[in-house]
Amino acid sequence: MSQLLERFIRYVKVNTRSDAASQFVPTTQGQIDFAHIIEKDLVEIGLSDIQYNEENGFLTAVLPATTNENVPTIGFIAHLDTADYHAENIQPKIFPNYNGQNIVLNEKRGIIMETEEFPNLKEYVGQTLITTDGTTLLGADDKAGIVEIVDAVEYLLAHPEIAHGEVRLAFGPDEEIGRGADRFDAEHFPAQFAYTIDSGRVGCFEYETFNAAQAVITIEGTSVHPGTAYGVMVNAIKLGEYIDAQLPKEEVPEKTRGHEGFYLLSKFNGTLDHAELTYIIRDHDKELFQKRKQTLSKIVKELNETFDKNRITIDFLDQYYNMGEIIEKDMTPVNLAVKAMENLNIEPNIQPFRGGTDGSKISFMGIPTPNLFTGGENFHGQYEFITLESMELAAKTIVEIIKENATQSNN
Repeated sequence: MSQLLERFIRYVKVNTRSDAASQFVPTTQGQIDFAHIIEKDLVEIGLSDIQYNEENGFLTAVLPATTNENVPTIGFIAHLDTADYHAENIQPKIFPNYNGQNIVLNEKRGIIMETEEFPNLKEYVGQTLITTDGTTLLGADDKAGIVEIVDAVEYLLAHPEIAHGEVRLAFGPDEEIGRGADRFDAEHFPAQFAYTIDSGRVGCFEYETFNAAQAVITIEGTSVHPGTAYGVMVNAIKLGEYIDAQLPKEEVPEKTRGHEGFYLLSKFNGTLDHAELTYIIRDHDKELFQKRKQTLSKIVKELNETFDKNRITIDFLDQYYNMGEIIEKDMTPVNLAVKAMENLNIEPNIQPFRGGTDGSKISFMGIPTPNLFTGGENFHGQYEFITLESMELAAKTIVEIIKENATQSNN
């Protein structure tokens, strides 16, 4: 078994599922334990300045430069946690020289990953396929990103003849619940730009994310006996339904793609006298993003005006912004990644990311941070998979970015 594969299997077996209900940092003990496992590996391969920050849950390290030339410092970032899906007792299955057929993930439970449902499996014929046992996620999001970064720097340590600048590493918690990067210590991570290794299939690369906000609408109704309700009852549930009906029917996740934004009613709890609606609001365009919030506010305001008092309140929380706003000011990290992929005969697949990454926040902290592929597919569920060859390509791309950065700096 290759060192990269051995490390990946060892890492994914650690339960690092984050917990949105927890107030601790990181939100789960498993992430702390995992950070210390990685810390030990970084010591063994010979990295410098390895530190685990107990206050923010980030593990950082440095690969020293091998040249005295003025080469920009690059950062590579991945997250420790896995998504909100079963993550206890992860038992990866390895299929060397995958034959392109249906995969029995769990014979006892009759769980099969069928090529008819997942035709992309056929693109990996002949490769070493790693899957779940059908009862958990795999955790390639983002443990593949971690092992790819570690493998890349281990390669460079073994080849000191390769000229490169200083490389900074950071492995942080709670990305899946959108909290980890809030505490990222950008001041002590002196990289001119960085990459999160957290995207999907080989070639995927994003430098645009959504602008994102949450809106919580609270409705106070009046509950009385239905037999005497005339002119008195105010049904909070019906008001919530009315609010949702005023939004554009086509501007929902299941009917939008590319740069198109949306409203998503993610939670609706209600009784006659009280209801609460939670929306997530997304748009790549900053102006349209603001207009979406204004639309909801206008609906609430006009509805309140039909009553003798304000029965409805709305509270917004901006969660992150489109990192493209920062990165487009200097496309160096994008151009480097594209050149590195082309050097390796990988076709870059640059798309707007319909979500957010840690880079969404870190970019606005002064370190432009686009998002590079891990090679994994079907994240956040029992059908997650990745191949060894995809991880090797990701690690090679990281190495190539570091090399190309030095080459371009000296030209």
